[in-house]
Amino acid sequence: MRDHPHSEGRVTEPLPVIWTGRATNRAQWLLAAVGAGCLALGVKLAVDSTWTSGVAPLLMSVVGCLAAGLLILFGTLAFVHVAVKVDNDALEVRCGHMGLPRRRIPLAHVVRAEFAPRVTPRHWGGWGYRWRPGKGMAVIVRRGEGVVLRLGDGRIFTVTVDDAETAVRIIRARLHAAATRRTAGN
Repeated sequence: MRDHPHSEGRVTEPLPVIWTGRATNRAQWLLAAVGAGCLALGVKLAVDSTWTSGVAPLLMSVVGCLAAGLLILFGTLAFVHVAVKVDNDALEVRCGHMGLPRRRIPLAHVVRAEFAPRVTPRHWGGWGYRWRPGKGMAVIVRRGEGVVLRLGDGRIFTVTVDDAETAVRIIRARLHAAATRRTAGN
């Protein structure tokens, strides 16, 4: 992220009160299609079965296909996209179409915000809501730029989002304004 000094004489545009950003991973739709296929196979087996080897193998196949299909389908749809919102009080992350899982981090708990130009699922062990020792927690839906928050308790939170540089600039401005209010009040 580039820091632009205020002494250059340029007028900086005002920061928005609420900033929103998104990141999408269209490849996840392929995995969701595989999950839907497993569900369809389970239903097909349950409805139109020609198995002659007994009920137990049929039941195990149907339950296995349905369970695998639901896990794959809902596991991938939860991380097809992520929506990030920064307001005066917090950074909020919502995953998928239902907004779950959801994470809200009050800006009062943020010590520092950093721009990460290249965050990859490989660094975090895949897509989704991740935790890695020494790296903290992350919501990774695609490779690319991201926001890294260092929290007051030593934890780190990373999220991939488009236009992460603007989000970091807004968070830094809010942190600076809060610090200025605290010092002015003393």
